[in-house]
Amino acid sequence: MANVDRSLVEGLPLFAGLAPEQIDGMLQEAQSVRYPRGTNVFQQDEEAHSFFVLLHGNLRVFKLTPDGQQVVVRFVTPGEVFGVAMAIGRRTYPATAMAVVDSIALVWPSAAWPRLVAMHPGLAVNTLQSVGSRLQDAHTRVVEMSTEQVERRIAHALLRLAQQAGRKVEAGVQIDFPITRQDLAEMTGATMFTVSRVLSACESQGLVEGGRQRIMIREPHKLLLLAEGSPG
Repeated sequence: MANVDRSLVEGLPLFAGLAPEQIDGMLQEAQSVRYPRGTNVFQQDEEAHSFFVLLHGNLRVFKLTPDGQQVVVRFVTPGEVFGVAMAIGRRTYPATAMAVVDSIALVWPSAAWPRLVAMHPGLAVNTLQSVGSRLQDAHTRVVEMSTEQVERRIAHALLRLAQQAGRKVEAGVQIDFPITRQDLAEMTGATMFTVSRVLSACESQGLVEGGRQRIMIREPHKLLLLAEGSPG
């Protein structure tokens, strides 16, 4: 069973509004599981056996299309609930979640979900708020891919990642987990060649700084102007 101190999780969105004894009860039913870098937490179309809260690390969530194309749906950051297929009426996982770095998650069996929701109605409200936020983000990305030039799509993707997992440093905002140009291509519907071209242009303008699977945004405001198509 999970050996997790309540103080480490009671501020997370999933547990908002729950009493301390309710959180303790939920933790007693969870397991703390480590997922080494590169391993799958679950796979697309696999039976949804569990739901999760990420405690440490980062996960890449991606889908395979019928023609075999891989599309990055989102990245999971610490504190997020994920894999709650039952909350959206599914019996299988809609995508694959893979650990980008060594990661740790709290894991509950999906069979416990109806009982936990009945005991703690706030749990369902908190989960639906998280799911609704992700759906809004997905709709925004669909509009971007349908209407915006690729430079703006890539700029928006970088800003979104910085908001989710950005760490302020002296030189700017560091996206605090490994991300490749292929990841950006799969997030924005672009080719890796195009992503490389756009990032190189942004680097030459001093907007971003790239490294080994690391990206730092040096000028967030100027990158926002690029994303919004504003002059200057």
